[in-house]
Amino acid sequence: MELQRLVDTFEFLDNWEDRYRLLIDLGKDLPEFPESEKTEENRVEGCVSNVWLLSDVNEGEPPRLDFKADSDAFIVKGLVAILLKAYSGRTPEEILAVDIEDLFNRLGLAQQLTPNRRDGFVAMVKEMRSRAQALRAESHAK
Repeated sequence: MELQRLVDTFEFLDNWEDRYRLLIDLGKDLPEFPESEKTEENRVEGCVSNVWLLSDVNEGEPPRLDFKADSDAFIVKGLVAILLKAYSGRTPEEILAVDIEDLFNRLGLAQQLTPNRRDGFVAMVKEMRSRAQALRAESHAK
């Protein structure tokens, strides 16, 4: 599902029970994450639930970051799916230009998530943006 279509779908749904169901369904549709990669070094710090994140550089001109991620919590898996839609397959500049706070608000998540889940979402965003900044710096150093 495209990011704008996702926003439209969230806006169309009347109640949060339906939105939570959609969030859980998004998480169920995540690509398989290798069990062998669910390690401490791939775990995102700052999340109450376990979240594991991998990134690969898709060498090209310009290079792009591809992310894979997973969580052991259903709602968080849905949040992971949203972030993958927003960031994966994009250049560092595109990743850093995404107004994730605006997206978060347009989806109505700011009002509905517990503070712990919101903090975890922010931690995932920081980690993904950090990897984009590192790739941008590396690309400019060449």
